[in-house]
Amino acid sequence: MQALLGGNAIAVHDIEQSLMGTSLGMDMKRGVSVRGGHRHHLKAINTICRCGSIAQAVEQGVLTTGIFYECIHKGVPFSLAGSIRDDGPLPDTKMNLLEAQADYARLIQGADMILMLSSMLHSIGVGNMTPAGVKMVCVDINPAVVTKLSDRGSVESIGVVTDVGLFLSLLVQQLSKLTSPYQVSQTV
Repeated sequence: MQALLGGNAIAVHDIEQSLMGTSLGMDMKRGVSVRGGHRHHLKAINTICRCGSIAQAVEQGVLTTGIFYECIHKGVPFSLAGSIRDDGPLPDTKMNLLEAQADYARLIQGADMILMLSSMLHSIGVGNMTPAGVKMVCVDINPAVVTKLSDRGSVESIGVVTDVGLFLSLLVQQLSKLTSPYQVSQTV
């Protein structure tokens, strides 16, 4: 993975799940509301703010799991573009959208494929700045998002209308087959 592009929300939801096991106050294992859980996303934001950044939260041992932990741990750059509706936002979120757009453009340079997952505004924005020849796969439950990206005239764009959670679980299954010891021994 070359880079991760998204908004404040993907990081906040990931960090809340990592720190408290919830997303917007819903227990991710049991699928039920947690008492006082509606404040968890703000607690997650405040925790990262106290640390100074997502990277500093990882360095301090506060954030030990999740997507953004893995990005920091494995050196995968990320860019978070903010919006007026963001809670917080996190210290890593770029609220100057011209800076965020320039950062996105820098991070997609040299990409062979861009996987766009369930973020309409970010997917359309990245799709509009992606040069011809880059394969794009847009996965969204909303057919309008997939159609919008397909309508940009790119033959490299593939749209999948489905729940992103289902798509990711199937993707993980397929990728694990490619990296299993059995598969490796068969190709050697």
